[in-house]
Amino acid sequence: MQFKERFDHWLACADEETVKELKSITDQAELQDRFYKNLEFGTAGLRGVIGAGSNRMNKYTVAKATEGFARYICQKGEKAKEDGVVIAHDNRRCSRLFAETTAGVLAAHGIKTYLFESLRTTPELSFSVRYLGCFGGVVITASHNPAEYNGYKLYDENGCQLIPGLADEVTGYVNSVEDELAVRVLSLEEAGELIEIVGEEVDEVYYEEVLALQFDPDCDRNVKVVYTPQHGTGNVPVRDVLDEAGYMVLPVLSQCEPDPDFSGTKSPNPEVTAAYEAAIDLMREHNADIAIATDPDCDRLGAVINCGDGDYRLMTGNQSGAVILYYILTRMQEEGSLPENAVMINTIVTSTLGDKVAESFGVDVEKTLTGFKFIGDKIKNHNALGDKKYVFGYEESYGCLIGDFARDKDAVQASLMFCEAADYFKAQGKTLIDVLNELFDRHGFYLDTQSSAAFKGADGIAKMNALLDELRKNPPAEAAGVKVEAVEDYLLNPPEGFVPSNVLRFILADGSFVAVRPSGTEPKCKVYYCVRGEDKADAEAKLASFKEVFDLKA
Repeated sequence: MQFKERFDHWLACADEETVKELKSITDQAELQDRFYKNLEFGTAGLRGVIGAGSNRMNKYTVAKATEGFARYICQKGEKAKEDGVVIAHDNRRCSRLFAETTAGVLAAHGIKTYLFESLRTTPELSFSVRYLGCFGGVVITASHNPAEYNGYKLYDENGCQLIPGLADEVTGYVNSVEDELAVRVLSLEEAGELIEIVGEEVDEVYYEEVLALQFDPDCDRNVKVVYTPQHGTGNVPVRDVLDEAGYMVLPVLSQCEPDPDFSGTKSPNPEVTAAYEAAIDLMREHNADIAIATDPDCDRLGAVINCGDGDYRLMTGNQSGAVILYYILTRMQEEGSLPENAVMINTIVTSTLGDKVAESFGVDVEKTLTGFKFIGDKIKNHNALGDKKYVFGYEESYGCLIGDFARDKDAVQASLMFCEAADYFKAQGKTLIDVLNELFDRHGFYLDTQSSAAFKGADGIAKMNALLDELRKNPPAEAAGVKVEAVEDYLLNPPEGFVPSNVLRFILADGSFVAVRPSGTEPKCKVYYCVRGEDKADAEAKLASFKEVFDLKA
């Protein structure tokens, strides 16, 4: 179906409010963008700008995705339908509508659904799939994207986002839905007992699991914590858990209320420096030790450390992950609970500082492709085999998981453990930046950063792919005078256990690496730099040279 046909079909068949929105658009380029294609359902589900049209996030495109998921569930048999699906949503515009639409489509197929009474975090959704014994889960969220976005993510029975094989199967069913406007959606009243509202009874068990992770549950707390949920779902669980654990928490009140416009923050993304302005102001006012921030669906944790003398230092996800890992392994070793078969899991674009930390404790390190679903899948496999004991997993993108009762990154867990680490080392007269610097002294200074390039125009993807092909065929022999010892090609020669993925990873003789990873859907390419130097100045000099060699010129 072409643009004009799609547009006319929506004018004829969509509800009055949607038609009114479409008729109000006078910009033909805007209409073209809304209807030139269908919003793509991929390995991460749906994500897009909210609005009317086949290429937008709205109740119809959500219904289409859910219709495909429902058909997939139905062909798995009656037990899958009876086990059902649990549904959660964040604070964004239309999130409740999309969650109820999802429940209504599933109910129309006779599939049991558990719908959270109000907004909940992504990690609690992951936990609740397993706790309720469901066949799968859905969370409505666009994570840390701007306010105009929303999204739709699917989870399997392990509480893990769908890995590629499963995602491809579901995508086939979604793409078989010919008309998103004709999908049957039951109201909550029509669905009756097929839709069960859940809430505090799940929260309580989840909080208990999180609190059980503490090494010092009865210790007096001396660390002072500033916290911002960035208007998202973390406000209640993070504050409740930290309060129960005895921490002095100073909330950034202007960023606590759920707000789809994120009006009290410059960015809801903890990877962006501007997200911390209000938190740092509150730190100064109360001389707080740390500030923590969670993104809107509370799966990512960012942190700022008060180093004294007006120095407030932001930690990257690579740095906070390595420090949390070091704290966990230190405490396990102290109390004699570190398993002999312990394993830490991170991704191929995550800094190798954490690898060095793990190895120094005799802990195995395993790598996955980018995406926490791959870490969750490894946890499942190790638990099934009983060969290795998972102790920690993390990504460079500010996400980690401690207790495997959830199978997605969990900023509620991370908040609690980060605060406990800050408290533990404060008793030794150290900040967490001091701890990070000690890790640098032992393992080398690590500078981890990214660059990205967007290739514009109709030939953008072709140009990007040509540059990647050249890099693949003729890899550099050295960079900054450092030999390139190995090239890992995850597309043409993926390691055992890896699905093919268009990623190149260059391993350098000094312990650095560079990874190049293009987007699968748009002409953009990311380059990840993990630069190991003797000190900061050495690493910065190397980085500048590495960028000359590896940055793709758009």
